Amino acid sequence: MMSAERAACLREWQERAYRRGRRARQDVTYLGCELVIPPGVMPITPVSNLLGQAVLNEVGAGERVLDMGTGSGVNAILAASQGASVLAVDINPDAVTTARNNVRRNGFEDLVEVRENDVFGAVEGAFDLIVFDPPFRWFRPRDSFEMASTDENYAAMTRFFGEARTHLTPGGRMLVFFGTTGDLAYLLHLAEGAGFSHTVLAERESGDDAYFTYRMSLSAPRPSRGRGRLR
Repeated sequence: MMSAERAACLREWQERAYRRGRRARQDVTYLGCELVIPPGVMPITPVSNLLGQAVLNEVGAGERVLDMGTGSGVNAILAASQGASVLAVDINPDAVTTARNNVRRNGFEDLVEVRENDVFGAVEGAFDLIVFDPPFRWFRPRDSFEMASTDENYAAMTRFFGEARTHLTPGGRMLVFFGTTGDLAYLLHLAEGAGFSHTVLAERESGDDAYFTYRMSLSAPRPSRGRGRLR
């Protein structure tokens, strides 16, 4: 269980990140993508490539991919660059607009559909791969921007793991990104309770914290098709 002192430190950390994110715009080239990310949409961070590179390594041509909480659309674009058909969803209307613009900017309108959605509410069918970068912290969000990083009592994450198996094809798998600036033990508890095994594909330490990309599946983990673990 997380200590009260640690929880207080994370609240302070969240406040600083919130203030930065509300006023920052990014114009960035990231893993070959050209992105414009306005204030109010989750920016690219120094550890984003732990998930982005895993997407490039994991996705196969012709697969159907769901990018849950797409934000700027970056992981949807990366999946499309590997020949996948992608549904990208986000609860934040500003993120939906940003993702559509970035998909168009990178020339993948024919492969990526962007839709406003709360967890699986507007999602139909099954996918070969689900990409999920959930909010790390369990506080109540102040606005739609903060919903990218905070999920009150992990309600959305709990719903996700409760429903994910019905949206995976036989042999389908998930890429899930999380770190110790959230309650990592609880995320793994939810995953295991829903019947998912997990394998660490990428990890990085940053100060006192660590970040991980997991492959999760309802069957035995399979070897990576990529270039191995990122450090």
